[in-house]
Amino acid sequence: MKIRRRTFLQITAGTTGAIFSSTLKSNAQDGNPKIVIGYPAVTPALPLYLALEMGYFREVGLDVEAVAFANPQDVVEGIIAGQIQAAGNGVSSGNLAIGEVNAPGNFKIICSNISNTRFVLEQFIVARSSTFQKISDLNGKKVCSGLGPQNIALAKAILAKNGYPNAQIVPLPFDRHIPALSSGEIDAAYTLEPVGTVGRIQETTRTLEAGVVSTYILGDPLAPWFGGSAALSTKFLTDYPMVAQKFIAAYRRGVNEVRSNPSVARQYLQKYTRINAELTNQVPLPDYTMFDEFTSRDVDYFQQFYDFLQAEGVLSRRVEVRPLILQ
Repeated sequence: MKIRRRTFLQITAGTTGAIFSSTLKSNAQDGNPKIVIGYPAVTPALPLYLALEMGYFREVGLDVEAVAFANPQDVVEGIIAGQIQAAGNGVSSGNLAIGEVNAPGNFKIICSNISNTRFVLEQFIVARSSTFQKISDLNGKKVCSGLGPQNIALAKAILAKNGYPNAQIVPLPFDRHIPALSSGEIDAAYTLEPVGTVGRIQETTRTLEAGVVSTYILGDPLAPWFGGSAALSTKFLTDYPMVAQKFIAAYRRGVNEVRSNPSVARQYLQKYTRINAELTNQVPLPDYTMFDEFTSRDVDYFQQFYDFLQAEGVLSRRVEVRPLILQ
């Protein structure tokens, strides 16, 4: 098992092919192919981190390489191009939908991460010294989000529902959010964990409101927002069905371990998200739903999110969620 952390800020569209050329040769061979897993260095990818560190993939004879990406869209494009075989949790479900619009039929969702006001992930944060008390106070202010159309669309829509229509969102990598707030480059950030916890512990930022997608987009603070998903390439599923089943089983072990032993699982956040040991026990964790655990209610909320993305112009057509989930 290999992990490429140096690529976190280096891989962009147009360069991915050269980086993975050797992997393509490996996957062209019969037998046991190399499985490249793209992931964003955020908290929801914890099942992947744990499965890597506990050797779950290695135990079933899989040759995997985990590669961190700053922009989740690059992971999706890598899957479409055949250069990435799997996406870890935390890859934006919206980016997967964009991939489905642009090149249908290239992936299947195997697990989605859930957040809301109970399982906190997304939030608006501001500098600790600022005078802002609620999202509506941000009207006319400079706000950033993470990279990718999903983050930008959500930030704009939530601000609009709080009296700030047509906000111009500044897209920044998540690791730039706290420095940008501290320097005054921006006034607020729509961000994901662990950024909110890091800023709070460092006493540099504070949270205005968390669980904002469930509250303002889905209409219920406890509604499950399936904002990120792990997925497998359909080509990989077709070409190597037995290997794919081994991968899914190993990934499920990671999910189950996070569910049953979160305090043990948290230790792996330090290595993959670059937070220190003090923070690992304080960062909130999302919940997870495997492909065979989705209820009709879950699918309805997931579909509501995709319909929102279509209404916002992120998706040029309606994308049906159910066919994208592995059956």
